[in-house]
Amino acid sequence: MIHDGRSRKLPFNPAEALAHLRAADARLSALIDRAGPFTLRLDPSPSPFDSLLEAILYQQLHGKAAATIHGRVRAYFGGDPTPQMLLDTPDEPLRAAGVSANKIKALRDLAARTLDGAVPSHRAILKMTDEEIVAHLTQVRGIGRWTVEMLLIFRMGRPDVLPATDYGVRKGYALTFQRLPKTRPVEAADLPLPEVVLKRGNRWAPFRSVASWYLWRACDLARSAPGSGRA
Repeated sequence: MIHDGRSRKLPFNPAEALAHLRAADARLSALIDRAGPFTLRLDPSPSPFDSLLEAILYQQLHGKAAATIHGRVRAYFGGDPTPQMLLDTPDEPLRAAGVSANKIKALRDLAARTLDGAVPSHRAILKMTDEEIVAHLTQVRGIGRWTVEMLLIFRMGRPDVLPATDYGVRKGYALTFQRLPKTRPVEAADLPLPEVVLKRGNRWAPFRSVASWYLWRACDLARSAPGSGRA
């Protein structure tokens, strides 16, 4: 996701969230102590169309390569394209920008569903529940639940999202709640099932997004620990 130096105020009180999480879970409280302040800053809030267009372009690519392709697309259109502009554009310029055939199909589906109302406007999406947003946006080709959960957390600042299938969340959970040897990397067999994360996550509601953020920080702490052997 693009960061252009701007950020928006969170739609919830971080101090209230941290107080709740500390009271609800002692091990999570210890992680909060180690990781430090909650510093999530929301990305600028474009329309769902713009957010999903960027998400599609970034899928399965390293950040720098994806940013280059995204930049080429914006340069071709002279800025962020509208849904109609995407539908009216032949494949060749998009392919020349580095967009794969499958992603072109996904972008066209996104544009068509935005025009027909299946993808809501920014104003409309603010009034929807998290699950309503997931249901609407996962209708788009190539958009799964995880992508929408990232939008909910980092674009919209929804406080109670727990992406239990996310690798970093599961790894952070293993590092925080499971007794693992400190001398070897976390292995696939160490990762908890998503339902295990969700079960413990019940005690974190209604601030599971904040808990998720700290689980990602647990991974950062493990990587930076001298001699930990973890990556």
